Amino acid sequence: MSIFNLPYAGLELGFAITLFCSLLLVLTTRWHGRYSLDATQGVQKFHITPTPRVGGAAIMLGLWLTLGALSESQQELLLPVLVAAMPAFVFGLAEDLTGNVSVRARLLATMASGVCCWGLTGISLVSSGVAPLDALLAWLPFSVLFTAFAVGGVANAVNIIDGFNGLASGTVLIGMAAVGLIAQNAGDAELAQLCFIVCAVTAGFFVVNFPFGKLFLGDGGAYLLGFLLSWLSVMLVYRNPGVSPWAPLLACGYPIFETLFTIGRRLWCRRHPGHPDSWHLHSLVKTAIAARYFRALPASLRNACVSPFSWAVAVVPAMLAVRFYDMPEALLQGVLASFLLYLSVYAFVVSAWWARRRRMKRPERVADIVLEQPNSSFIQRGL
Repeated sequence: MSIFNLPYAGLELGFAITLFCSLLLVLTTRWHGRYSLDATQGVQKFHITPTPRVGGAAIMLGLWLTLGALSESQQELLLPVLVAAMPAFVFGLAEDLTGNVSVRARLLATMASGVCCWGLTGISLVSSGVAPLDALLAWLPFSVLFTAFAVGGVANAVNIIDGFNGLASGTVLIGMAAVGLIAQNAGDAELAQLCFIVCAVTAGFFVVNFPFGKLFLGDGGAYLLGFLLSWLSVMLVYRNPGVSPWAPLLACGYPIFETLFTIGRRLWCRRHPGHPDSWHLHSLVKTAIAARYFRALPASLRNACVSPFSWAVAVVPAMLAVRFYDMPEALLQGVLASFLLYLSVYAFVVSAWWARRRRMKRPERVADIVLEQPNSSFIQRGL
């Protein structure tokens, strides 16, 4: 069955509901802005207008309302996932509204969502393609904890790349579409349609977020989409033994690469892995490329110009995952090649940043001042 023959009611409804809810949140900012507006000051802040950061609420509502339009079998797949996603979403939304929820609490909440989803579905990772790890995964408690850790890691990775208009939601769209196409190629039409429904719901938010940035995803939305992407990836491997576990990992490649490199970079610089900074790939693209070549554009559009560069890094591993989903050796090579691609792009952007820094007589923005501090341990270590 081709994806073009799948029922479209859920796709259209999911997109329309989320779009309506997103626009409603933007139009009613005067009433909830006291709690929901994202400040413009901070090491990772590049927007210049306070913007509501509760887009995750529109996505969650879109998913729940779309649920009623699905077939019974689709509801059986989606309902336990939505129920289990609530801890990740609620803790993220609480951070959006209060700013008082720690990174550790949000990560633990996302892992709790993974354990909850296992309790509701009985699904966990039982194969990794690595023999020693597979032996441990045969023990159910380890399988459940490992699954929860993997799910929490991917959700946190999506939150880490949530820095510019459309960046995180667009990356999730790429990864979710890849997982859906793999499921379709493997003959799992129900899971494929579920992935495409999540894509449609996400797209309803995306058109409000990109390119003008009228509504931000927020931690609630980032953790929600990250959880959905990671759990549907777990379902893909569990329901289709012919699909290599490396395929969904590659489909989620860009946020995973960004997170692993960020942790390693901060440890190398003797900084706490959870301490925010402006040395993410997307932050450097903004100051080294977008700020130079797109300076004539309004600030919101200049910020939006960052996302396509990162999407290009995300598309390559996603395409490899779809093409070689049942070929573990090719996928492993694809993981290595995609990570090298990420490192190469990062090195190129850092070089561009250095060149721009030498040309600039003074920083143009507060964020540039943060990036250009001469005592940065990252600079001192030559990275």
